[in-house]
Amino acid sequence: MSPPPQQCRWQKFNTTVELEQAATQAILQAALQDISQRGTFHIVLAGGTTPRRIYESLRKADADWAAWHVYFGDERCLPADHVDRNSWMAAQAWLNHVAIPLTHIYPIPAENGPQAAASAYAQTLAGIELFDFVLLGLGEDGHTASLFPGHELGSTADSPAVIAVENAPKYPPQRVSLSAHRLSAARKVMFMVSGAMKQQAVRDWRCGVAIPAAAISPTSGVDVYLEAALLV
Repeated sequence: MSPPPQQCRWQKFNTTVELEQAATQAILQAALQDISQRGTFHIVLAGGTTPRRIYESLRKADADWAAWHVYFGDERCLPADHVDRNSWMAAQAWLNHVAIPLTHIYPIPAENGPQAAASAYAQTLAGIELFDFVLLGLGEDGHTASLFPGHELGSTADSPAVIAVENAPKYPPQRVSLSAHRLSAARKVMFMVSGAMKQQAVRDWRCGVAIPAAAISPTSGVDVYLEAALLV
């Protein structure tokens, strides 16, 4: 079964700093609401420069960290302590500095190779029907997480939750990614887009081109936080 069409709410900001501040507040507000309603907050993290600065802001926040559960949208098949790992970046920028229990942080074991890591992470996610919050970025080629143009996106209802990625067009070629279908199983999805090199990808997205980012289609729609200059 095909997913429903993606519904986007485009939210533009004059500067990257304003975007990052707004995104940080949106995450904290969602956490407050979800913890109040359900007692926990399940968030999926993105890699990249813009998320890193948001994570550095979150480490300064006063939050009920014990109720947070942290997952990753994708990972590179590199050693667990490699500086290019998304989990390593998030740990350095944020997670090592707050009181989220280690048992509530779920890195993808990508050091074991894409197939084994995808299988293991699918088991980790098996008991979670909906994420509370999914953070995503956008690549210059329209990719999100490690879902690349011309590769399997996992968009349909029978798609696996986690995909082993081979021959990715960006280093390293072996990766692990949550599928588009699994990333769409969320109460809130936010894309963060900054940098002049993303302009063509944004233009394609807004014109209805089927870039990978457009395959993320939660029933609640997606919020796209982006720099105003990208809409020119």
